[in-house]
Amino acid sequence: MSLSIEGKTAIITGAANGVGLAIARHFIERGANVMLADRDEARLADEVGNVEDERGQARFFAGDLREKLTVANLVSATIDAFDRVDILINAARQVKESDPLDASDDTVKVLMEQNMYTALRLSQSVAKRMIEQAEEDGNEDGTVGAIVNLSSIAARRTHPDLLAYSVSAAALDQVTRSLAVALAPKRIRVNGVAFGSLMSHSLKETLKGNRELRAEIKECTPLGRIGSAREVASAVQFLCSDGAAFVTGELITVDGGRTLLDNVTSAAH
Repeated sequence: MSLSIEGKTAIITGAANGVGLAIARHFIERGANVMLADRDEARLADEVGNVEDERGQARFFAGDLREKLTVANLVSATIDAFDRVDILINAARQVKESDPLDASDDTVKVLMEQNMYTALRLSQSVAKRMIEQAEEDGNEDGTVGAIVNLSSIAARRTHPDLLAYSVSAAALDQVTRSLAVALAPKRIRVNGVAFGSLMSHSLKETLKGNRELRAEIKECTPLGRIGSAREVASAVQFLCSDGAAFVTGELITVDGGRTLLDNVTSAAH
């Protein structure tokens, strides 16, 4: 079973920081060509210089992917740079608290556009290019392309203040399943990775001096620790590799077992 992604070309959104950047670094280190996409042009320019490796090539594209024209331009820029696109990682996402009882709160609309619609539009555009490539290459067997959507365990858990984020994550999970079925005849695989708390820069800042929160997260996680973005990147690599050639429509959970727990005490059962 080969987990190699060497020589593959990947578009990774949300790649200026966080999980998206960790995945980009991981892929470049393993010989992939990567187009890092995000809105933060200055950060992208800095990171491309930091992550480029002789085993892979890195380019960046800055723009607001909520705009349809920007989506088209991203795909065109990737083809211009690398001649093809084999992998799409939709890692751009926004987390915002919302008030479920405030009728004027439009956070659900905002996060659906950012977290679900953007991923759907880009997936549609990239899938068309993947299909064209297969025809040009005469590829009549094997995987034509792989798409991975970054989701969250919030899609299956309930936290009132995260109503908008949870709804957008759940919608993205359904997009993943629906596209997997729609694109299966074209031999494009679509999967997702849902993750919980990761030791990101923002979480590190939150946990500074807050031992109670750190202890609470660990207590709610059977593996007893907080995960890393690199561990999510490894799961994404598997789903993009030939090792997952018969895997589509799946949502791999990377949360240390957190979603397995019933937080109600045993005395209540």
